Amino acid sequence: MVFNHLSGDIIMQAIIPMAGSGTRLRPLTYSKPKALLRVGSKPIISHIVDMLISLGCSDLILIVSREGENIPRFVHDRYRNIRIRTIIQEDRLGLGHAVNMAADAVRDEELIVMYGDTIIDGDLSNVRSIGGDGVIAVKKVQDPRRFGVVEVKDGVITKFEEKPAVPRSNLAIVGFNYFKKPRILFESLNQIITKNIRTKDEFQITDAFDLMLEKGLVFKPLEVEGWYDCGTPETLLETNRFMLDKDGFTRELSDSIIIPPVFIPDNAEIIHSIIGPYVSIGDNAVIQYSLISDSIIGSDARVVRASLVGSLIGDHAEIIERPRRLSLGDNSSLDFELSET
Repeated sequence: MVFNHLSGDIIMQAIIPMAGSGTRLRPLTYSKPKALLRVGSKPIISHIVDMLISLGCSDLILIVSREGENIPRFVHDRYRNIRIRTIIQEDRLGLGHAVNMAADAVRDEELIVMYGDTIIDGDLSNVRSIGGDGVIAVKKVQDPRRFGVVEVKDGVITKFEEKPAVPRSNLAIVGFNYFKKPRILFESLNQIITKNIRTKDEFQITDAFDLMLEKGLVFKPLEVEGWYDCGTPETLLETNRFMLDKDGFTRELSDSIIIPPVFIPDNAEIIHSIIGPYVSIGDNAVIQYSLISDSIIGSDARVVRASLVGSLIGDHAEIIERPRRLSLGDNSSLDFELSET
């Protein structure tokens, strides 16, 4: 599937791998790919694409699963002046395998590989001028064993390792990688796949990065200010809080109390409710006689006489009465009737 609505010259290419199943966000991801879940005022993928466009990318290659085939259609409908190409990853064999699937679609020119489940807050505009053959965005973390990590000496990356049991550093790879000439990236990815070199039973892009070091390439680290994961309910809500704080959304309603920051679209219906802080509401949602804070409410959802904190409510879901903390998938309904005494 190829959507090509490009105006002007292609400035930079970007690959966005996002074929993961999103198991930790079920039931929401049973009916919607993780990249289309909302944080702040828009879906995760919109935050990523907006950032890439700001850096000069106008040629995007989206790596999705069969379940995520509506992601490129969403991007195409929202961004008409960029080139969008789609590759379906049938078998989930790891991030290295996913990126390698784009080898034939990439020119040997500037390339960004941006992971599809994280949002980065930081100035990346100088990525071209940092030097070396490429740049890897990193951030110091408390438990680097959960991530791909880099070892740095004299401002240059000297080692890559995926989820090490004994980390050599606390600098985690955050999912933004820049290459001046990506040909050797794909040579290295093809090498680990051909030789069946796996880590944690998957083909890892960090193993390819390490091969590139052995071939003499120079990578520079770029430490970012903020790195926001969207992989679990807890981190999704944390990212939502960050995005709402950053953009400072609010809204005034005559018959309800709004505690900012919140994002409430004009077409949402809010009646006699207290909303906020840290609530993001989807299009055409209806909320009546309810108290909601620190939650994400999907489009066309309906919440009546409920109190929700730290909750994720899917599109077209319906909640009537009582719940306090809830994760409810798309097109679901909960109706709590008061028992008679």
